Amino acid sequence: MEPIPAGPPGAVIPAGDHHGSLRRFLRRNGWTLASLAVAFVVALPLLVIFSGWLHPQNEVWQHLASTVLQDLVVNTLVLMAGVGAGVLVLGVGLAWLTSLCEFPGRRFFDWALMLPLAIPAYVLAFVAIALLDFTGPVQTTLREVFGAEGYWFPDIRSTGGVITVMALVLYPYVYMLSRSAFLAQGRSPLDAARSLGLGPWRAFFRVALPMARPAIIAGLSLALMETLADFGTVAVFNYDTFTTAIYKAWFGLFNLQAASQLASLLLLVVALALTGERLMRGRARFHELSGAGRPVRFRLTGGRAWLASGAAGLVFTVAFVAPVGQLLLWAWGIVRADLDPRYWQLLWNTLSLGASAAVVTVTGALLLVFAKRFGKGAVNAGAVSVATLGYALPGSVLAVGIMLVFTGMDNFLASVGHIFSPEGGAPMLTGTIAALLLAYLIRFLAVAFGPTDSAMERIRPSLPEAARSLGARPAQIFREVYLPLLRPGILTALLLVMVDVMKEMPATLLLRPFGWDTLAVRIYEMTSEGEWERAALPAITLVAAGLLPVMILVWRSARLGGR
Repeated sequence: MEPIPAGPPGAVIPAGDHHGSLRRFLRRNGWTLASLAVAFVVALPLLVIFSGWLHPQNEVWQHLASTVLQDLVVNTLVLMAGVGAGVLVLGVGLAWLTSLCEFPGRRFFDWALMLPLAIPAYVLAFVAIALLDFTGPVQTTLREVFGAEGYWFPDIRSTGGVITVMALVLYPYVYMLSRSAFLAQGRSPLDAARSLGLGPWRAFFRVALPMARPAIIAGLSLALMETLADFGTVAVFNYDTFTTAIYKAWFGLFNLQAASQLASLLLLVVALALTGERLMRGRARFHELSGAGRPVRFRLTGGRAWLASGAAGLVFTVAFVAPVGQLLLWAWGIVRADLDPRYWQLLWNTLSLGASAAVVTVTGALLLVFAKRFGKGAVNAGAVSVATLGYALPGSVLAVGIMLVFTGMDNFLASVGHIFSPEGGAPMLTGTIAALLLAYLIRFLAVAFGPTDSAMERIRPSLPEAARSLGARPAQIFREVYLPLLRPGILTALLLVMVDVMKEMPATLLLRPFGWDTLAVRIYEMTSEGEWERAALPAITLVAAGLLPVMILVWRSARLGGR
């Protein structure tokens, strides 16, 4: 195509040429513009959060520095270190047992150890306190058997208690990725190690563990991001971290600027954690060993075999069987009283909010997926990367940023509307469902992007090219080629996002409209008042919903194990 002559200076270009140039520009750069728009939506609340330092809150910071700031920093760091160590020991150890050892019950534990991922951490937290506290059934029974002074029991309402609970819920992140890495190593590395005289333990530490390091670090980073983002668990344990401080600054001190400054500090911690993960990972990459075959499992015998079964069974019982069983007992006792119109309204709010957020988020993910395939240049690639960073951001941080953005927009609309309506009106954006949907879009866009991008990667470019050569238009190619092939990834993304939204607590608690409660909010309200039984019915509902994506992960893991 010949370039369009610019014409002499001052010449008037016909309107048709303007439209043609615009169409050509959009045709060449449309997907890049789409990815930039999504990246801007993700980045705007974060930029607004850091702008909070333009309005220093000296009195608030003096109060925090003299009271709780040091404890916030220490508690957050101790929590990350403790949970990190716990998920590494449980996740890597159990992954090694189930993937490379043979013992009684291995086939069952191979997939069952993923199930604790379905339990929200704040649910396991209040169940653990209800069972193990001084007035709970465990210590009550011990006092009846051994007397008031004849036994010792660790305090569940402690730093060790909150670390244990979060490690039991989050270890499946490390377990799943470590297990996949161990299985993908094949037979050759371990055969070579054994031929050199290495036993199972030395082969594990010198061969299998270093090769699985990238996967282990990836799982550890996911667990630590969830730890930083957690609000419900630390609130149940009354364990002050940055997330609880943000909530107290917002609703206790009624100071949104101070909350934004605390949120910016938490963002810096997240950024440092992500940077550390990338530095630890280095330039390591996964490479599947062609023809390596399935690894030969070490057959454990005698006491070692039953010790392995006991260890896996203990973790599974404590992390899944006991809390689910207790929730079912509580729910059975109050189901007639609590299965009322309010519960159905909470369920409807939760499901409708989750479905709406899933549709919005997956739509944004599809834009990014097509932009990644058809967009060009470093700008487009950078925009896609920025747009998918939201999963590392705590919900409380997003809530502060979105509230600041919407408050500013409401103030602008009020100033403009005052010209036409001197009496003013209620805020149009703050405290609406739109704020929640935006928070979920930013937070879970990466969750939706993963399955849809994987589905897109499996579509060979020759398929749409063949359809184009037969005269099909872009809309027809999307409807008859891309959509059917992307459908499995889209359905998986919808399910994952919907369940994550249903379980999400901090952003929902901070941004929900007045009177718009969900199951997660109901759990928070009941546990705040110590009414554990009343929290059981919404909790068991969320656990049942959380089992759906876990079953998908189990199914995919079974396919990997079959290969």
